[in-house]
Amino acid sequence: MNSIVEQIVSDEDSLMLVVGLCVACVWILSATVAKVCTTSCRERTKREIAAYIAEGSMTPDQGERIIKAGKKMEC
Repeated sequence: MNSIVEQIVSDEDSLMLVVGLCVACVWILSATVAKVCTTSCRERTKREIAAYIAEGSMTPDQGERIIKAGKKMEC
Protein backbone atom coordinates (compact mmCIF):
# COMPACT_ATOMS: atom_id res chain seq x y z
CA MET A 1 0.00 0.00 0.00
CA ASN A 2 2.76 2.42 0.94
CA SER A 3 4.62 1.67 -2.29
CA ILE A 4 1.59 2.70 -4.36
CA VAL A 5 1.27 5.99 -2.49
CA GLU A 6 5.01 6.63 -2.79
CA GLN A 7 4.88 5.88 -6.51
CA ILE A 8 1.96 8.29 -7.07
CA VAL A 9 3.58 11.06 -5.04
CA SER A 10 6.98 10.66 -6.71
CA ASP A 11 5.63 10.87 -10.26
CA GLU A 12 4.35 14.41 -11.03
CA ASP A 13 2.02 13.31 -13.82
CA SER A 14 0.32 10.72 -11.62
CA LEU A 15 0.04 13.19 -8.77
CA MET A 16 -1.58 15.81 -10.99
CA LEU A 17 -3.99 13.20 -12.36
CA VAL A 18 -5.01 12.11 -8.85
CA VAL A 19 -5.43 15.73 -7.70
CA GLY A 20 -7.48 16.53 -10.81
CA LEU A 21 -9.74 13.53 -10.26
CA CYS A 22 -10.24 14.51 -6.61
CA VAL A 23 -11.18 18.06 -7.59
CA ALA A 24 -13.61 16.74 -10.22
CA CYS A 25 -15.24 14.38 -7.69
CA VAL A 26 -15.67 17.15 -5.11
CA TRP A 27 -17.10 19.47 -7.79
CA ILE A 28 -19.64 16.86 -8.96
CA LEU A 29 -20.63 16.01 -5.40
CA SER A 30 -21.13 19.64 -4.38
CA ALA A 31 -23.13 20.41 -7.55
CA THR A 32 -25.38 17.43 -6.85
CA VAL A 33 -25.98 18.49 -3.25
CA ALA A 34 -26.76 22.06 -4.37
CA LYS A 35 -29.26 20.80 -6.97
CA VAL A 36 -30.98 18.56 -4.43
CA CYS A 37 -31.28 21.45 -1.96
CA THR A 38 -32.67 23.76 -4.63
CA THR A 39 -35.25 21.22 -5.76
CA SER A 40 -36.22 20.45 -2.17
CA CYS A 41 -36.79 24.12 -1.36
CA ARG A 42 -38.79 24.68 -4.54
CA GLU A 43 -41.10 21.73 -3.76
CA ARG A 44 -41.54 22.90 -0.16
CA THR A 45 -42.58 26.33 -1.44
CA LYS A 46 -45.11 24.77 -3.80
CA ARG A 47 -46.60 22.75 -0.93
CA GLU A 48 -46.88 25.86 1.23
CA ILE A 49 -48.60 27.80 -1.55
CA ALA A 50 -50.99 24.89 -2.07
CA ALA A 51 -51.78 24.92 1.67
CA TYR A 52 -52.52 28.67 1.58
CA ILE A 53 -54.83 28.12 -1.39
CA ALA A 54 -56.56 25.22 0.39
CA GLU A 55 -57.23 27.28 3.52
CA GLY A 56 -58.52 30.20 1.45
CA SER A 57 -55.83 32.73 2.35
CA MET A 58 -54.79 32.94 -1.28
CA THR A 59 -56.57 32.53 -4.59
CA PRO A 60 -55.34 30.01 -7.15
CA ASP A 61 -54.47 32.89 -9.49
CA GLN A 62 -52.24 34.49 -6.85
CA GLY A 63 -50.54 31.15 -6.20
CA GLU A 64 -49.96 30.62 -9.89
CA ARG A 65 -48.41 34.08 -10.24
CA ILE A 66 -46.07 33.44 -7.32
CA ILE A 67 -44.92 30.11 -8.73
CA LYS A 68 -44.40 31.56 -12.22
CA ALA A 69 -42.44 34.50 -10.81
CA GLY A 70 -39.65 32.20 -9.71
CA LYS A 71 -39.23 30.39 -13.04
CA LYS A 72 -36.55 31.30 -15.51
CA MET A 73 -37.51 32.31 -19.03
CA GLU A 74 -36.72 29.70 -21.68
CA CYS A 75 -35.58 30.67 -25.15
